[in-house]
Amino acid sequence: MLGDVPGPGVPATGASVPGAPIPVPAVPDRPARLAPYGLRCEHRTEPMGLGAPAPLLSWRLASRQAGDDPVAYQVDVTDLTRPGTSVWSTGRVEDAASVGVRYAGPALRPRTRYGWHVTVWAQDGTRGSAESWFETGHDTWTASWITHDPSRVEPVDPPTRGEQALDDHGLLACPRLRHAFSAPVPARARLYVSARGLYEARLNGERVGDAELAPGWTDYRSRIQYQVYDVTALVRDGENVLAATVADGWWSGFVGFAPRRAGQHYGPFPEFVAELHLSYDDGSTRVVATGPAWRTARGPIRYADLLKGECHDARLETPGWDRPGFDDSAWLPATVAGDDHSSLVASRDEPVRAFERLAPRSVTRLAPGVHLVDFGQNIAGRVRLAVPALPEGRRVSVRHGETLEGPTPHGDPRIGDRLHIANLRTADATDVFISAGRAEVFEPRFTYHGFRYAEVTGLDELGDVHAVVLHSDIPWAGRFACSDPDITRLHANIGWGQRGNFVSVPTDCPQRDERLGWLADAQVFLPTACLNADVAAFFAKWLDDVSDAQSPEGGFSNVAPLLTGVADEGAPGWADAGVLVPWHLYRVYGDPAFLDVEAMARWVGFVHRNNPDLIWRHRVGPHFADWLSPGPPTPRPLIGTAYFQRSAALTARAARVVGRDGDADHLDALAAGIRQAFVKEFVDAGGRVAGDTQTGYLLALAFDLLPEEAVAPAADRLAELVAASGLQTGFLGVSLLCPVLSAHGHDDLAHALLGRTGPPSWLHQVRSGATTVWERWDGVGAPSMNSFNHYALGSVGEWLYSGVAGIGQAPTSTAYRELVVRPSPGDLDWAEASYESVRGTVGVRWERSPEGFRLDATIPPGATATVHLPGGTTRRVTSGDHSFTLVRGETA
Repeated sequence: MLGDVPGPGVPATGASVPGAPIPVPAVPDRPARLAPYGLRCEHRTEPMGLGAPAPLLSWRLASRQAGDDPVAYQVDVTDLTRPGTSVWSTGRVEDAASVGVRYAGPALRPRTRYGWHVTVWAQDGTRGSAESWFETGHDTWTASWITHDPSRVEPVDPPTRGEQALDDHGLLACPRLRHAFSAPVPARARLYVSARGLYEARLNGERVGDAELAPGWTDYRSRIQYQVYDVTALVRDGENVLAATVADGWWSGFVGFAPRRAGQHYGPFPEFVAELHLSYDDGSTRVVATGPAWRTARGPIRYADLLKGECHDARLETPGWDRPGFDDSAWLPATVAGDDHSSLVASRDEPVRAFERLAPRSVTRLAPGVHLVDFGQNIAGRVRLAVPALPEGRRVSVRHGETLEGPTPHGDPRIGDRLHIANLRTADATDVFISAGRAEVFEPRFTYHGFRYAEVTGLDELGDVHAVVLHSDIPWAGRFACSDPDITRLHANIGWGQRGNFVSVPTDCPQRDERLGWLADAQVFLPTACLNADVAAFFAKWLDDVSDAQSPEGGFSNVAPLLTGVADEGAPGWADAGVLVPWHLYRVYGDPAFLDVEAMARWVGFVHRNNPDLIWRHRVGPHFADWLSPGPPTPRPLIGTAYFQRSAALTARAARVVGRDGDADHLDALAAGIRQAFVKEFVDAGGRVAGDTQTGYLLALAFDLLPEEAVAPAADRLAELVAASGLQTGFLGVSLLCPVLSAHGHDDLAHALLGRTGPPSWLHQVRSGATTVWERWDGVGAPSMNSFNHYALGSVGEWLYSGVAGIGQAPTSTAYRELVVRPSPGDLDWAEASYESVRGTVGVRWERSPEGFRLDATIPPGATATVHLPGGTTRRVTSGDHSFTLVRGETA
């Protein structure tokens, strides 16, 4: 069971229409004159527990007045715990391009709230301002890691006569921990908390915060994030109780591929650590910390696992366990598991939260006591189910699946339909509730599933039931729509796939026994992800996971966080994400902190040492090629060498950004040498690329690997292949296909691919009823490798924004300082998109009519844009709203 604690965005207590477009915040109203808004600290809004010693303070700009551009800014930081205390000021800085500055004042004190104020000046001397705050994290821990000694966990009570035995998968019950203490009401109270496993903290019977699956997934051998909560309002005068339930989660549950045993990757049993800091007006403080004085007992959750599911036995409830006055004399003393806090780090991202609830699209009674629920949308999350008063011991199970068995796996459910679960492999994805004889609401707390359908067994009549959407809190930033409803639906499907797979890490799929942070999936989808949502903090955290997984020799892993038994390093296009992802984040968000040039250079050096002739022939790890390509195979050495050159070239550019010109010169020379070797090995005099595959040409053209005279013939050959065979790319080629065709004068082919409805195509999935993007183009394949929520092939979303609608960034621009508006109408009548960039709102809408063509563009303050109109006309514009109209037949 779970209390109603809605997260930001659409509240979890509200029901949404199944299959509706993703709810996004409204575009903010622009002020009459230049003003900052959307203030961020380390890419987060008002973060609690900030760990960065020199945080980036950034803002966006808005104005309804055209050309109202900034010329200067000033940032002032104050200590809010010491009213009137100024900490640092930039003074007025003359900089027309900046939308952020790194704190450069005295060392920030731990556990302190700071206010900051930004003022921007316009060209005419007017100014606007805004303010925000951040709170620093914990520095010195005194709490112990505590646990319920696994050897002392009481066995689950045997089933009563006639009750079916419970398959607990070898998992242990989730322990509860509690500690009673007396204290007067403080002026300020903060809870610093984490777990090896998952936790839900409670104070005086109230749930603390709204984080789900906290503290999230990292390589716990290197880092464990902690969270900070303001609990001032929950502390009462006199006796108080701080309590928690902990579960296995990624720490000690089933993670990744099976057959694996629970606990093999990190640890055998969950542990908990917490410090409650109470501050008083007289300057005194008190710390309530986890330690041997805590008490623990088995809770009513008989097991909870991310892959297997959760079982809640309401007969084992002990009402009041988390409140004052409860008798815990029968509970055991907590076991101290250690005092090593070296792995504890402040959270860099926002947690997973519960967002909207989806009401059922349909409910079908399959048999007595068995109902099939279609929620109309494939999501990552859980089911919330009202359970009436049932006989004590009656079990209600909820089994989850993405599709149905039968000839139309996404059709309306029919009598006799059953969940298709073969693609889940060993992920049981089943939650169980055991009744205590009273009406309750069952909503699991320590698991999640990828599903559209749920089969509910054990209820004669199905009452209130909803699907609760879970994902990392990534503020939605993009909108797209066009005159073709199928393409608009495709964009929504791409967004739902992103939400369902951005759960603490960017996973490949949310349903089966995998759910790993595959690097290639992330790097090909990143341009789309950045336009859909503000993912700066999310990927800043994940880049730490990527760094933790890098080998001493410099090899980036293929998944992050790294797991035992998973192909660990070196696949071209996968490990190269350690370079491609930070570079793209830098270009989008303008923050050089994304660029770990040392790690990037170590990867390039690692590949070079293993391939001194500059052709990636020698495998330094697995090679996945152009994964799941429906076309002929692209030569693996070609793919590897193309990515080798790309990583060397981008690392050189990153080195220049951070002032390492000597390293950049060396890397530029290496990249030039790889390019020459690539041409000699793979390109003939007529511009044909070895293998003659779409992905081979795409890599050569997109990565600028061809001599000038070979570019046009290669692009023409690519167009011939596309015209002859349609879409023939896999994970590595798909993100490049439409952008490369458009860049080389083949918009018509790009639109033909986009509009295709037969397999393989994006709209084949949409026409087949998909509500997310599939792993395989046609949805057909081995059941064990057939996910229906896999975002990699959805990387065409970037082209929907930049190609169809026309929102792009100039090649040399960062942080959307120089925009390119170049719509590609194809056969569409209209398209529109908007994007909340780090500089402000960018918007484009165009429409064709019998009278002509009209384009409207919104450019944020401080940015400029080159607008490309049909017929080859271009216009240079500054900030503001701009409209362009071409009368039919007019080209200039």
